[in-house]
Amino acid sequence: MLIVGERLNTTRKSVAAMVEALDGAAVRREALRQIEAGAHYVDVNAGTFRTREPELLRWMVESAQTVESAQAEEESAPIPLCIDSPNPVAIRAALEVHRGQAMVNSITGEAERLSRLLPVIKDHRSAVVALCLDDAGLPATADEATAKGLRLVETLLAAGIPPGDIYVDPVVRPVGADPGAAVTAIETIRLLRERLPEVHFICGLSNVSFGLPARSLANRAFGAMAMAAGLDAAILDPLDAPLMSALLAAEAVLGRDRHCGRYLRAYRQGKLT
Repeated sequence: MLIVGERLNTTRKSVAAMVEALDGAAVRREALRQIEAGAHYVDVNAGTFRTREPELLRWMVESAQTVESAQAEEESAPIPLCIDSPNPVAIRAALEVHRGQAMVNSITGEAERLSRLLPVIKDHRSAVVALCLDDAGLPATADEATAKGLRLVETLLAAGIPPGDIYVDPVVRPVGADPGAAVTAIETIRLLRERLPEVHFICGLSNVSFGLPARSLANRAFGAMAMAAGLDAAILDPLDAPLMSALLAAEAVLGRDRHCGRYLRAYRQGKLT
């Protein structure tokens, strides 16, 4: 299960304060905390600073990937980042300073957004989150979402994006507002997995629980069910230990963890809760 840590987002007051103060050390610490908790990528988002987003998103990337000494630079790989913005100018500015392969969150089938973002993704050979969304709006059913997802993936593949770099997002909506939202997302993943076995499937896991109490519990339930349908990546808070434990357990139960190695290692390290 590929984990994208969601915490470096300026919608969080503590992160907005770090960015406002240009506290690069604090950004680096937050990124490292998420990697140490099990994240493979760290999402960076400066969207609340609309007029300064390109400048600050670029700065966040540089700060998160900066290390303190030349020796440490040689001994450690840069933290992989997920560049989170709808703004192609901001995404390009961030990718220009990113070391290693980045992920871009996100692209859609909306004609204008697709035409502006696709060249950026190709130029930097980035992985990309592909939302099942187009100019007709959000899908109402799993069949509609599947059709939108197929069209977008076909466009990305035709443009030369490798299937392994594509992470399809079924667009998860809150079950508090739409009782069928989770079922629709799970069915979309299942249908697309049958048609697109070589691409990946991702979602913002906490979207499902927005507005509910005890959100982590709902996130755990949805995460395990979505994994059974084919979800193999998620954007979430890796510091939520019960959620991370549930996903490790689901991987083991689904046979995705050879000899339950990751599950047993996490148990020995005292990380299962």
